[in-house]
Amino acid sequence: MDPAYTDFNAYHTHILKFVNECLLPIEAEVDATHKVPSHIIDQMRTLRLFGLSIPKKYGGLDLSMEEISLISMAVGRSGAAFSTKFGINIGLGSRILVKDGTEEQKEKYLPRIASGEDLAAFALTEPEAGSDAINIKTKAVLKGDTYIINGSKRYITNAPTAGIFTVIARTGAENSGAAGASAFVIERGTRGMILSEPVLKMGEHGSDIGSIEFCDCSVSAAGLIGGVEGRGFKGAMNTMDFGRLFVGASAVGIAERVIEETVKYALSRKQFGQPLADFELIQGMLADSKTEWLACRALVLEASRAVDKGEKAVVPAAAAKYFVTETLARIADRAVQIAGGYGFMHGSPMERYYRDARGCRIYEGTNQIMQLVIARELIKEMKKAADASCS
Repeated sequence: MDPAYTDFNAYHTHILKFVNECLLPIEAEVDATHKVPSHIIDQMRTLRLFGLSIPKKYGGLDLSMEEISLISMAVGRSGAAFSTKFGINIGLGSRILVKDGTEEQKEKYLPRIASGEDLAAFALTEPEAGSDAINIKTKAVLKGDTYIINGSKRYITNAPTAGIFTVIARTGAENSGAAGASAFVIERGTRGMILSEPVLKMGEHGSDIGSIEFCDCSVSAAGLIGGVEGRGFKGAMNTMDFGRLFVGASAVGIAERVIEETVKYALSRKQFGQPLADFELIQGMLADSKTEWLACRALVLEASRAVDKGEKAVVPAAAAKYFVTETLARIADRAVQIAGGYGFMHGSPMERYYRDARGCRIYEGTNQIMQLVIARELIKEMKKAADASCS
C-alpha cells in the first residue's frame, strides 16, 4: 500500500497536489462540457476518494470525520463538480448500508462503492416530496419474495450514471409517516427502473443529476436494507450529519478558492492608475471574506470533531451547513462585485463560482430546513432542562 494512505498528512498533501495539477486546469472545460473526463475519475479511484468513509474491511480508508472534512475542503477548491462526484459514494450512497445493512449486503456492495467501480446514488426526493421527505409516495409492495416498486424520484445526483442505488420507498400505509418508509439497494439495469438523461443545471456542471421512474420494478427481498421494513427514513436521517458536514467542508474549499482568485484579480486590475487592491473599500470587502472564511473553517472542523467523539452533532452539523453555505454566497457575490464587468461575464471564474455556490444552499436539506432543525433542537433542549429543574 502507498504510504500516503497510512499517513494522513502525506495523503492530504497528495490530494492537494492532485487538485492543483489535475483539477484546477480543467475547471473551465468541465463547466463548458458538463462532463468530468473519464481519466480524472480513474485518478480519483486510484486516490481512493470513493472510499474515504467506508470501513477498511470493505476496501475503504475509514477516515475520521475531521479528516474527511479536510479532504473535502481540498477538493472543494476546484469547484463543486469534482467533490460531488465521490461525495455520494462516501455519504448518502453508502452510509445506510454501513449502518443498517446485513453482512451479505455490505460484502456485495460496499467494495464496489469504495473502489469507485460503481457510482452510488441516493433516491429520496420526489416530485411532491423534497423538504417534506416524510411524505414520499413511491410504494414498495411485497409479493412472495419480491418487492414491486412504483413511483418517481427527482433531482437525484448520479442517477444517470450510477451503478448502485439506495432507494427510499413506502412499505407501510400512505399515512404511516416515518415508520412506513424502508430502504432498498437496487442495481442499475433492474427491470422496471427507468433512468433519465442528465438534467442541465445552473451550476455544478459535470455533476450529473436526473430522474428515476419505477414502473413495476422488481426487487428481491434481499435488497431490503437490513432485512427489516420501516427503517428507511430513520436510516436516511442518520446519514444527514455526515452529508451536511461534507457539503459545508466542500463549501469552505470553494470559498477559499474564490478569495484567492479575487485577490489575484484585484492585484492585476488597475483603475485610476493603481491596482484595485490598493483601494480601501476593496480591502474591506476582502477582509470580510477572509474573516468569514476562517469562521466557516473553524465551525466545520469543530462539528466534525464532535462527530468523531460520538457526541450528538445534529445542531453543529446543521449549523455548519447553514452558516458556511450562506457565507459562501456572500463571498461569491463580493467576488463578482469586485471584478465588476469581468465578474459578470459568462466564463469568468467569479461567475462560475457564483453559480456553483447557489446550489450549496439547497441540497442536503435547504437552509430553511437547517434553521428549523437548529431551532427545534434548541427548544427541545431548553424544555428538557426546564422539566429537569422542576422535578
